[in-house]
Amino acid sequence: MKSVEVNFDGLVGPTHNYAGLSEGNMASLSNAQNSSNPKQAALQGLKKMKALHDMGLTQGVFAPQERPDIYTLKRLGFQGSDAQILAAAYKASPSILASCCSASTMWTANAATVSPSADTSDQKVHFTAANLANKFHRSLEPKTTSNILQAMFADEKYFKHHQHLNDNEHFGDEGAANHTRLCQSYGENGVEIFTYGRFAFNRNMPAPIKFPARQTFEASQAIARLHGLSTEKAVFVQQNPAVIDQGVFHNDVIAVGNQNVLLYHEQAYLNTDAFVEEVRSKFTGEQLHFLKVTTEQVAIKEAVNTYLFNTQIVTLNDNSMAIIAPMHCRENKRVYDFLQSLIADNNPINDVKFFDVNESMKNGGGPACLRLRVALNEAELQAVNPACLLSNKLYEQLVVWVNAHYRDKLMIDDLRDPQLLIESRTALDELTEILSLGSVYRFQQ
Repeated sequence: MKSVEVNFDGLVGPTHNYAGLSEGNMASLSNAQNSSNPKQAALQGLKKMKALHDMGLTQGVFAPQERPDIYTLKRLGFQGSDAQILAAAYKASPSILASCCSASTMWTANAATVSPSADTSDQKVHFTAANLANKFHRSLEPKTTSNILQAMFADEKYFKHHQHLNDNEHFGDEGAANHTRLCQSYGENGVEIFTYGRFAFNRNMPAPIKFPARQTFEASQAIARLHGLSTEKAVFVQQNPAVIDQGVFHNDVIAVGNQNVLLYHEQAYLNTDAFVEEVRSKFTGEQLHFLKVTTEQVAIKEAVNTYLFNTQIVTLNDNSMAIIAPMHCRENKRVYDFLQSLIADNNPINDVKFFDVNESMKNGGGPACLRLRVALNEAELQAVNPACLLSNKLYEQLVVWVNAHYRDKLMIDDLRDPQLLIESRTALDELTEILSLGSVYRFQQ
């Protein structure tokens, strides 16, 4: 049975803003307090989705979450009408209000970890929403993320959903941003690679000093157990603490894989040689391509600034591979030259396409952050909520929807505007109709 990998891209939410909430994410911190353009951000994301759809790939759409999060503000003791709650939260702490208004769910690489049915013991596709316990603004996401996932992948014959891991940094889980899968083809049994930043229960092990390691070894192992993965097909590797301290907050900022290709920086991992050897020993297939990028070719700072590794590697209908890169990679000569040499070399990647996702980039997320990969066979794809799969008609609907509901300028001070909450809820209520999601938001229940 033929299988495909579907990219479910996150729709940018109406409250897209630059609050600088993500410690360890250099782009997020450097653009803090700047004016954002939610409408442009959403349209940029949709344009990328449409381009991949037009390239013949199966493309999905992942809904944003309700923001401002009035329910969290109430839980924190703010009282009164919605307008009074927003005003009181802004007066007490603009940072708390900003956290409850974050549009960070646009980066669906952090939404969940997904294991295809070819890898799992019960031959179902498994989903575990990430708890994102390291950052307050992101820790608000898992319940609604689970609701949306269950509305998209509802058929219990094919899909199994797990509750997110315990809400504690000991089991800090950042989803697919620290997980990749190598396989000969999407429908075959593959090797699932879990990259972690630290050990939660052993402080004698290596760990970063300057910035937090968001993914723990213990969380990665728990996900593998929940998904019923064989120990012979799971690999656990520690990210180099030194690169975390240089702003590489997730593994997908320093490595990217697709089918039998892993593109990675030489500083990405601890014990790289042992890691490569383990993957080779567990991989079943004809040929495995480890494409190492040296510091001499691209420095860590350049990789972080351009998001060279936060690109997507996609397999086209002719079985060739292409890189989906942000425009920043084209504008940096060393990175651009490296990409040209990469596609000219003897490996499966033979094209690179550049996209303007600048609104996302300024907040710390590139093309790979914007998508959750789900490998599905034909029967499973038929069982997916069809309203969430991009078509020309859906694209046009969503462009109209964005233009009708989104602002073209948003400052931190605007987050206390009660009209923004009304606009957001109105937009999301309409979106759930367009995507046939049902009542996935609290305000709808």
